[in-house]
Amino acid sequence: MDDKIKQSAFAKYKWLIILSYIATIPGANFMIGNVGTFCVPDGPCMIPVGFGFNAPSGVIMIGLALVLRDAVHEFWGARYAFFAVIVGAILSYLFANPYIALASFVAFALSEVSDLLVYAKLRAKNKPFAILASGFVGAILDSAAFLLIAFGTLQFIEGQIIGKVMVSIIAASLLFIWRRRYNA
Repeated sequence: MDDKIKQSAFAKYKWLIILSYIATIPGANFMIGNVGTFCVPDGPCMIPVGFGFNAPSGVIMIGLALVLRDAVHEFWGARYAFFAVIVGAILSYLFANPYIALASFVAFALSEVSDLLVYAKLRAKNKPFAILASGFVGAILDSAAFLLIAFGTLQFIEGQIIGKVMVSIIAASLLFIWRRRYNA
């Protein structure tokens, strides 16, 4: 494949990745209140995540967001990743419950800081491991902060972490395959 064509396709994917990352934030907040196998009164809508655990349905989007955040960090830099969190939080605030939006913003900000501390340090040595490690740390911090601020409880933290890590593993695997295929 010609280098100009490869660079042009790569630039297109970079925009798709940052826009997808931004969309995961309000998408997760929408899902929490509207999508699930059952909804807790004055709480989140839940989905099964395996091993007998349930989690707020936004966990699917957040697991994806943790991997996309690393891709944004890789392709655009840490400042753009944090800017994307702010844009996503603003969109969430406009279209979601304000408490959910605030909880989401704080949780994403904490996981973004953890990303800077974990992913940025490990990526030069082993990118797939860096993605998984930062996703795991981000899942724990994001889950605890979100659940405490949004619902005042850690009741669903196990399901949150399991769901986010599972989706992160799937998304990281797909990103790895995509990067190998396009030599990106």
